[in-house]
Amino acid sequence: MPLDTETRRDFKRTAICNTLRECRLFQDLTNEDLQRVADTCVLKSLEKGEFLFREHEKAQGFYVVHSGAINVHRVTPEGKEQIICIFRQGEPFAEITLTTVDTYPADAVALESSQVILIRKQEFRELIFKMPQLALQMLTSMSVHLKHLVQLLEDLKFKQIESRLAHWLLRNRRGAPCDHEHVVELTTNKRTLANQLGVTSETLSRTLARFRDEGLIQVDRRTITLLDREGLQRYLE
Repeated sequence: MPLDTETRRDFKRTAICNTLRECRLFQDLTNEDLQRVADTCVLKSLEKGEFLFREHEKAQGFYVVHSGAINVHRVTPEGKEQIICIFRQGEPFAEITLTTVDTYPADAVALESSQVILIRKQEFRELIFKMPQLALQMLTSMSVHLKHLVQLLEDLKFKQIESRLAHWLLRNRRGAPCDHEHVVELTTNKRTLANQLGVTSETLSRTLARFRDEGLIQVDRRTITLLDREGLQRYLE
């Protein structure tokens, strides 16, 4: 039996609330306040490769990823794509548009079939006046993005791809400090990682092969095991 309109609306609202609860901006809200935020939201679906917004486009609000992955990037004067960050389920982005910024400062495109939650600008601003704690949480979220941008600049200061890649691997490893080996799981394809590092896919593949031949890493599909962290560290020196 088909669901009526009101039931479908309730299901969608519940799904939005569940994702918002995963988002660091809204984790401390009561259920009642979370429902208020959900009432400002619209769920949007994107096909792989579809743009959510483009740089300088008028901002409707900010977003939280409901499912899939969103690549936020800018195009350099040379026409190359420089990835700023890839956002996944529960992660917010474009919060800067809640301030005096009226347009989006970068492009956003779906890396795979995705759904995003649009939190509409004007309605959310009105909520902030009623719920001041939201403003503090927004500041915290934007500071996290600032930290990421600082890390991106730190990566790019290394002119040699070997230094950039070594720095990225060491920063993204997981494992206890006492572990002999650390592991990096690739959550994107190598082309996307190459764009993040500002090089071509071919250059990244050659550098990974060099690290493998030197016994620094072991590559198994999307898993990279760091066999010699000290050796990688020497590339930074």
